[in-house]
Amino acid sequence: MITLFTGPKPFTGHIGLIQDNAIASWTRLGKGVEVLLLGDEPGIREAAARHGVRHLPQVVRTATGTPRLDAMFALAREAASHSLLCYVNADVILLPDVWACAEEIAGRFASFLMVGQRWDLDLKAPLVFDDTWEARLRGEVAARARRHPPGGSDYFVFPRTCFEAIPPFALGRAGWDNWMIYHARLKGWPVIDASTATTVVHQDHDYAHLPGGQPHYRLPESATNLELAGGRPSVFTLQDSDWVYDAGRLRRRPLRMSQILRRAEVSVYLTLGPGRAARRARLLMHPLEALRSLRQRPRRGAS
Repeated sequence: MITLFTGPKPFTGHIGLIQDNAIASWTRLGKGVEVLLLGDEPGIREAAARHGVRHLPQVVRTATGTPRLDAMFALAREAASHSLLCYVNADVILLPDVWACAEEIAGRFASFLMVGQRWDLDLKAPLVFDDTWEARLRGEVAARARRHPPGGSDYFVFPRTCFEAIPPFALGRAGWDNWMIYHARLKGWPVIDASTATTVVHQDHDYAHLPGGQPHYRLPESATNLELAGGRPSVFTLQDSDWVYDAGRLRRRPLRMSQILRRAEVSVYLTLGPGRAARRARLLMHPLEALRSLRQRPRRGAS
């Protein structure tokens, strides 16, 4: 049994449509799946009633009004009926294979983080959830979806005893998803990449819901998130996971020649932990980044 939780955007226009598609898919993952919608954005209360899921409006926000991730995780942990949790972005459709993988992994490890790549798909209309909806969606994915690069993650499955302390990240900004993988590796929890065993569909959208219509990674709160995470050494991706769930079995991530340098770099960051030493080590391993940093540093006496 598992509790899914998310902090939706306002239910307006296309964003509202794709969020309804996503939430409806979660309620069809199987028995024992609970869904929590967090926040007080316009339309969330009505969406919770529409889908027959729970609504928790009391979410703490940053100084600029963005929901705080640590507050959401704490609220979900306290309210969840189940010991297995899954944070998922509100525009992401999940298919039952996600729950099947989560169940098997939870039976193997007491602490872990399960993540995976998504498919990007443009959907303009509400999904029709009849007996063939899953097969039709899989057909759409096979015909025209695009595999998203492994740099960003849209869902995280973990036991409720994990991630009890999270920095006050701004939701919907860059950096915190990479920190989730970094933190799990730092704690020694298995980080399992379930990309090949699961079908996770992100529905394309614009950024009209963000300030100035800018992508989230260009907003000032993304830079703040990166600092809270510990800087560039904390930017881990799916390729930095140490386990793979593939073809129905769990195995250690194989080492490929192209990944040897990154593996060594990751080992340094995990050995040093968060802090100044890791940041200095990164600059030593990335001289061009160090040069840019020096050029951007203000000169003494400059006004």
